[in-house]
Amino acid sequence: MARSISGRKAGGKGGASRVDAPTNFRPSREDILHFVTENPDRAGKRDIAKAFSLKGGDRIWLKDMLRQLQDDGLLQKNRKRLVRPGALPHVVVLEIFGRDPDGSLLARAVERAGEDDENNPLVAIRLPRQPKGPVPGIGDRVLAKVFPTDDPSGPAYSARVMKLIDRQREAVLGVLRVSPEGTFRIEPTERRQPELVVESEFLNGAKAGDLVEVEPLRTGRYGLPRARILSVIGSLTSEKAVSMIAIHAHDIPHIFPAEVVAEAEAMRPATLDARDDWRDVPLVTIDPADAKDHDDAVFAEPDADEKNPGGVIVTVAIADVAAYVRPGSPLDREALRRGNSVYFPDRVVPMLPERISNDLCSLREDEERPALAVRMTFAADGRKIRHSFHRVMMKSTARLAYPQAQAAIDGRPDEKTGPILETVLKPLWQAYAVLKRGRDSRQPLELDLPERKILLTPDGTVDRVIVPERLDAHKLIEEFMIQANVAAAETLEAKQQRLVYRIHDGPSLAKQESLREFLATLDLSLARGAQLRPSQFNAILERVRGADNEVLVNEVVLRSQSQAEYSPANIGHFGLNLRRYAHFTSPIRRYADLVVHRALISALGLGKDGLTRGEEERLEETSALISASERRAMAAERETIDRLIAAYLAEKVDETFDARISGVAKAGLFVQLPIYGADGFIPVSSLGGDYYIYDEAAHTLFGERTRKGYQLGDSVAVRLVEVAPLAGAMRFEMLTDPKPLSGSRRSFHKTKGKARRRATQPRRAPHGRS
Repeated sequence: MARSISGRKAGGKGGASRVDAPTNFRPSREDILHFVTENPDRAGKRDIAKAFSLKGGDRIWLKDMLRQLQDDGLLQKNRKRLVRPGALPHVVVLEIFGRDPDGSLLARAVERAGEDDENNPLVAIRLPRQPKGPVPGIGDRVLAKVFPTDDPSGPAYSARVMKLIDRQREAVLGVLRVSPEGTFRIEPTERRQPELVVESEFLNGAKAGDLVEVEPLRTGRYGLPRARILSVIGSLTSEKAVSMIAIHAHDIPHIFPAEVVAEAEAMRPATLDARDDWRDVPLVTIDPADAKDHDDAVFAEPDADEKNPGGVIVTVAIADVAAYVRPGSPLDREALRRGNSVYFPDRVVPMLPERISNDLCSLREDEERPALAVRMTFAADGRKIRHSFHRVMMKSTARLAYPQAQAAIDGRPDEKTGPILETVLKPLWQAYAVLKRGRDSRQPLELDLPERKILLTPDGTVDRVIVPERLDAHKLIEEFMIQANVAAAETLEAKQQRLVYRIHDGPSLAKQESLREFLATLDLSLARGAQLRPSQFNAILERVRGADNEVLVNEVVLRSQSQAEYSPANIGHFGLNLRRYAHFTSPIRRYADLVVHRALISALGLGKDGLTRGEEERLEETSALISASERRAMAAERETIDRLIAAYLAEKVDETFDARISGVAKAGLFVQLPIYGADGFIPVSSLGGDYYIYDEAAHTLFGERTRKGYQLGDSVAVRLVEVAPLAGAMRFEMLTDPKPLSGSRRSFHKTKGKARRRATQPRRAPHGRS
């Protein structure tokens, strides 16, 4: 009688499924076929014998049985493994061609393209909760492991992506060059893309030096591939061109499909139906002066309840994007694909079309707008006592900029802020004083690392780099938004409604130990144990405040921290020192916030446009996608700034700059120019006539002979040697002599095999970020 195969693993990691069979049991033909189907990666003769506990003469019997199955066409040999005819290999290249009704990616094997569905079965792509690399999409080719499924009505296989092999692109980005022979060629911005030749009739008005989008053409087997220019983006030195490089390099969707634009344009303003009327509440927006959309408004007043002396009531109203972007609609699918808005120095790639982001959902002054609002009551010590959510219709009393609101509080009101100073602005600042007490008691991580902003000239090139002043107006809005996010997470947990949390894990034990070793070189100590608190880091930061190594310690503490992400599983937010936290306050520019809005609408019965069951079931996949989109946006924004600064400094080769060592590696030193916020590299081969040893714990490179060297955070003088604007890379030469490094405690014998570099090696040209 046939026996079923259990799902238990045999012999530990990577083993095949093993049957629970008695001694002398011989499997039936069906058992063997089932085993081969379920274990495509471990279906050799030895694997089958081991799985069924076959020994001695039974192995001879198995060999004959397997030959019979092959003769009958039920099995075939693939290298040393046996497979079912028509079955996909366990590891296969897939091309993703679409999505199923639930939004999951669908693919078919590339090697069987053109065959019928029976010979090229459907594969459903499984995405991990925390992808480590780019997230695949429609049109991409991936290397994947495939597994048979038991669902007769669905895809025959599921797959786990191992590697993104090729990303489908509609166009290639590059710079038009003229060769010495007079031919036109495209220098691609992507290094892996080969150079392309353009015939003169396909130039489309482009000139040498222009950044262009080109379409590769079908070419023969020999010679460089050919292309035609689709559009001219502009001069490579303009910000528009530089940001477009990042957009293409990171596959950031930047053109809305026609159906998405049509849906947005057809939208009509939401009405007061089933909403609370808050049009008389004097809510105000406080944003950067150049903000085009306004998704949050605030109001505060003293709590009149005599049981809460000194308490305040804070109201935060957030644009009701869920009223317009419905689950599963073209707008919704495109918003999820983008994940978030991406901000460059003079352009924004929005998550939602302008009709939604800058019009219907923007909380404009004196215009009625739908909002999802939270009203929070705080005690005098900053503790939140209660909160409630409301779906409302509001009208912003004033649109204010951060400096404008701050100036009014500081005694310099203008025509707009003067009339609302006593009734609106001062109560906001009084409420912030209360919330600040709670923040000080909570003690989130308080890193002091100024953020720089690039100011551009009218033609899109760099004018200067500034460090904007950090005002109380900024801190007020930040703390109000944090409390609103906490309230959202608390409400959804209380209602047992699934949601997407914003989570931030504490530093790993390895990073803690590395930080501990570094701090020891500065005679600073960090307590041991897995349950570190932000307050312990704050104590260290306070000890170095105003000292020469203040920036250094802040940098190293920052590097020891984990990266925040989105997840339906809550682990809390270490940096903010909060047990539960969810992004709720920016649904115009973050898809995570839109998910939380829908969850609140469902949990509180605020409408029929809440979170659907299908969305709930896909929260892990959604979290993975939007976490990856966030990392993609951060990388694109950073690389655009690098390219802009590199292009600006290309005319300053051979000039001397004051710099700070921002990174130490075996290959050399990374330096940053504080006035520009630009990064460059100094190869270890150019540091002098000594063997340099890398001390990872102390973040130093020091000479074997002199014991002198350089440490993270050191202020140094450097000379700009070479610039590669297209890659955003710069190479510098060190002008400051090495200093004694008493803190470098690792012995030469522990490091020489790993990090010694002879200072006579030839110099290398810059090649992008390391």
